[in-house]
Amino acid sequence: MPASTDEAPSMVKALRFYDRGDLRLEEVETLPCGPDDVRLQIHYCGICGTDVTEYTNGPLFPPAKGRKNVLTGVSLPVVMGHEFAGTITEVGLSVTGFTIGQRVAVNPACDHRHYDAEHCNPCQNGQYNICDSTATYGLSAPGGGFSEQIVVKAINCFVLPGSVSLKSAALVEPLAVAHHCIKLSGFKSGQTVLICGAGPIGLAILLILRVMGASKVIVTEILETRMSQARNFGADSVLSPFQSTHSNGGSDGTTLDTIHNLAHDGVDVAFDATGLQSTLDLAIAATKPRGTIFNVAIHKKPLSLNLNLLAIKEKRLLAGICYLAEDFEAVIQMMADGSLQADGMITSVVPLSNIVQGGFEQLISNRDAHVKILIQPD
Repeated sequence: MPASTDEAPSMVKALRFYDRGDLRLEEVETLPCGPDDVRLQIHYCGICGTDVTEYTNGPLFPPAKGRKNVLTGVSLPVVMGHEFAGTITEVGLSVTGFTIGQRVAVNPACDHRHYDAEHCNPCQNGQYNICDSTATYGLSAPGGGFSEQIVVKAINCFVLPGSVSLKSAALVEPLAVAHHCIKLSGFKSGQTVLICGAGPIGLAILLILRVMGASKVIVTEILETRMSQARNFGADSVLSPFQSTHSNGGSDGTTLDTIHNLAHDGVDVAFDATGLQSTLDLAIAATKPRGTIFNVAIHKKPLSLNLNLLAIKEKRLLAGICYLAEDFEAVIQMMADGSLQADGMITSVVPLSNIVQGGFEQLISNRDAHVKILIQPD
């Protein structure tokens, strides 16, 4: 039998996605703790923009109605939530390195290590974030973070140092996205950076860049509340992408003019965290010769691209998705040593019993006021 504190309850409360606009908080059966698994008591889980998109426009990542994920066996309804942290309450027979009572952050991504299936080329090369058959706890793998408990593979867990709170740990997943993209971009300490968009991921990139030694960070954002948040998070300059005059009282000029004045020949790296045609165009134009444009966004529709704008100045256009274990480890270490202070991202903590109205609906009707809403089981 797996080691556990007490026998797990047979039923727990969880939020399940049935279809577009149909979220239900209900009792669900607990999953067994397999030999490679750990069971967690969930303390906090953040609502991601992907969760809101599933609610308003899904299913996108979960299987379609009547379909089943062939590797995970998951079908609708699915328990949602993938930005979570908790305490281990049960340990599978084959698990080593984890004990009951440890507090952990969780990488929600699953790959061929999790399935009884032949590994794809990316998995064989350790590139688990681009697995050909990736799945995610809270979307397309069994269980999710908007619940009282979850069972996950032990390899997905990262033990928290004593100085890192469980509330902060619920932010590790989006911060790991930011860290992974910054690392892939080739950014080096002392370089100048543009971030297009001050949503949760844009702000996460800003926080990580400050720790990693960016000499100047410029942020563009259309919403005044998010512009203010970017300033509070340490941006050197925050501009409207539609600016026609300098916000600092200088001579007339467009946003692009201002960026070039602030960063001389242009920024070394530009991150597009919005997914809009206008911000992609700005990111390309604002980057110095041989600079890097990095796409962080998931796009709702295809964009157009004039490759000549890249070729004639030898600019690079890169993109990234999710994270690897090393990104979680790096973020947790930054939190532990105090260099990364991310709790300012948390704008509300809502009980699980009020998740739909106090969480999802808030992010739809009042999203400008929020960066990250955390859900806490009652």
